[in-house]
Amino acid sequence: MFATLNEKLNAVFRKIKGQARLTEDNIRDAVKQVRLALLEADVNYKVVKKFVSAVQEKALGEEVLKSLTPDQIFIKIVHDEIVEILGGDESEAKIKLNPIPPTKIMLVGLQGSGKTTTAGKLARFFQKNKKDVLLVADDIYRPAAIDQLEVLGKQLKVDVFADREKNDAVTIANDAVKYAKSAAKDVVIIDTAGRLHIDENLMNELINIKNSIQPDEILFVADAMTGQDAVNVAKTFNEMLGITGVILTKLDGDARGGAALSIREVTGKPIKFVGTGEKLDAFEQFYPDRMASRILGMGDIVTLVEMAQDAIEEGEAERLADKIQKKGLDFNDMLQQMKMIKRMGSFESILKLLPGFSGMGQINVDDSQLKRIEAIINSMTPQERTNYKILNASRKRRIARGSGTSVAEVNRLVQQLQQMNKMMKRFKKQFAGKNKLDKNMLKNLFR
Repeated sequence: MFATLNEKLNAVFRKIKGQARLTEDNIRDAVKQVRLALLEADVNYKVVKKFVSAVQEKALGEEVLKSLTPDQIFIKIVHDEIVEILGGDESEAKIKLNPIPPTKIMLVGLQGSGKTTTAGKLARFFQKNKKDVLLVADDIYRPAAIDQLEVLGKQLKVDVFADREKNDAVTIANDAVKYAKSAAKDVVIIDTAGRLHIDENLMNELINIKNSIQPDEILFVADAMTGQDAVNVAKTFNEMLGITGVILTKLDGDARGGAALSIREVTGKPIKFVGTGEKLDAFEQFYPDRMASRILGMGDIVTLVEMAQDAIEEGEAERLADKIQKKGLDFNDMLQQMKMIKRMGSFESILKLLPGFSGMGQINVDDSQLKRIEAIINSMTPQERTNYKILNASRKRRIARGSGTSVAEVNRLVQQLQQMNKMMKRFKKQFAGKNKLDKNMLKNLFR
């Protein structure tokens, strides 16, 4: 989403690095270019004005002008100000759980913003945090809304409260909360109907639901692809309902990113989560500093590590660490590692979290190559998987035919396994003074 903005901001930074020294003139020129980049990214003009004013004031200070590395300080100032407009204090973005369960969460927003799917993603988030969740189908207007939520509930093995007989959203919400209390649920997620902010009757319905169940959180679900429209609608919802936070969906799209950079400043409410894809696990807690780093192409290693920890089981990491110490990896281990990587998402989504790749837009990574590697390994006998040294020419031809690949591809895969084991051996030599390689350090390679 932030590809164009990232490209333009980095062009400004490169120009500053090319200067022999920074002066008031070239700082003002750089700030002007930053302003244009933000406006072109569809950031709210009031937000841009405040942002640029803060950057210019700090950049013209003596610390920058007299520094030996003024360009780096300028980049840090821009980074820090982006963090500020995105929310600054990340503690605001956390869901506040009610000490007396259940915690009641209302999802509100326009039709088509992705509320129902977001309800499922939010349920999965709480599931991972060991919470018992109830999903509530409170959209009485869209015929397929209940069915869609029930399908998501089955996928997640989460209870769904629905009442197809009643036509009153307030009554359904009340009944759902009563059921949640009796069933000792930790969290209730209420999926309300999508509505225009100018529809007085439907907005009054939301106000009545709020007054009736007293939710702990009212989260506005905004489609990041709609840009400034999403910001304006969020502002109106906040004025009428008093939302407690925002969830941005479709952050993996190709819009300019103005909504993400404007919505916190305009509404005064924090972004709490972002949807980064269609799958239920493509959902992240929002951290202003991490998002600022992605926007500037600095990557987001912390999120990448958290994804790896979710995808890779502790027991499996220990098993691999033990095996490396004794005899190295085989094709069974390679296949297992690939499955772990696939659980983290596509290669493209992983690369975008690495410094230098973040904000680059479309990265052409062929995920089908993983399927070809899997096909090659699956075409091997159990003995061939555990001992690649027995793979002679005839065996390789048989494997290539069985997997629909070529002998050259089989050879490349064998070489990759050899290189992995050589790398591990070199790693062990660094600890030659020890009788045994530190297993915890090896285990961390797979976490």
